[in-house]
Amino acid sequence: MTSSEQEAAPSARRKRNMKCFAYIVIGVILQTLIIVVFALFVLRIKRPSLKLSHVKIDSVSSGSIRLNALLAVKNKNFGHYKYESSILTFSYQDTIVGQAVIQAGRTKARKTQRLDFIINATSSQFSGNSGMITLSTHAKLSGKVHLFKVMKKRKSTQMNCTMTADLSTMNISNLSCL
Repeated sequence: MTSSEQEAAPSARRKRNMKCFAYIVIGVILQTLIIVVFALFVLRIKRPSLKLSHVKIDSVSSGSIRLNALLAVKNKNFGHYKYESSILTFSYQDTIVGQAVIQAGRTKARKTQRLDFIINATSSQFSGNSGMITLSTHAKLSGKVHLFKVMKKRKSTQMNCTMTADLSTMNISNLSCL
């Protein structure tokens, strides 16, 4: 080997080593970005929502109203939401007139589960009233969001709704939930 070839060999090796080092640094930066995006968007656990989506009056008799209600549990997470049993309460003028038990259940990831209830609302104040009454509902669900069967986070959600029931035409109007 000549002296010029001996000087070129270390500089070529140094260039190769620098390229390899640059590729490793770029790979580490890309992996870090992927992990950060994954942590910010997928692993963020949101509160599920609870909404009374539909209420219908089935029948009205003296002092009693039979209601058919549809409750929606919307899970916005990438893992399922497993909730405990709870109570859906109907009130008239701050007096509880009817209740329904929400059975413990599970809502799949990024899905909405609909639950059907029949409530017999009874009150002595209904018997003389054949016009409009304002009902309010309240429900609270507590449970855990399970992400990838590894992470579990407790989340609870609640709902407060008001509606106007016309007992003469058996219609529900002004259903609004918070």
